[in-house]
Amino acid sequence: MGKFAKKKDGDLPAVSTASLPDIVFMLLFFFMTVTVMKDSSIMVENTLPNATEIKKLEKKDRVIYVFAGKPTREYESVYGTETRIQLNDKFASVNEVGSYILAERAKKPQELQNVLTTALKVDKEANMGLISDIKQELRKVNALKVNYTTFEGDAFNNLQ
Repeated sequence: MGKFAKKKDGDLPAVSTASLPDIVFMLLFFFMTVTVMKDSSIMVENTLPNATEIKKLEKKDRVIYVFAGKPTREYESVYGTETRIQLNDKFASVNEVGSYILAERAKKPQELQNVLTTALKVDKEANMGLISDIKQELRKVNALKVNYTTFEGDAFNNLQ
């Protein structure tokens, strides 16, 4: 007759690792879907002014950004210290703003084309004449919803 081995009390069964690859792939897909890649790098100085009456934009997919400011140190040797306009990843002149807005509008779905907002991210040291010229170009292409991006704070701090 064979001997029967008696089970020891308190022994835990080994942890099953069969579902571990599934968990890893679920985490991988989660991070792939929620990660947002940066569209463009800022090539101009962008110290935003302060404002008291601000409102947050709800839907970022309906916004077209136009940056304005002095070129950063790495671009200063090529473009100088004059205030420049940045559209996506390149410097542009005022005349190119209208065609840029039309091109960005054409990339959006048809139902969003009428509700697009142009957000001006302008350095607080920028010349107001340049901003006025940008707004004139926006009027020419019927981009009348304009948003000035600012920080929340006392507007009198902009005078310093």
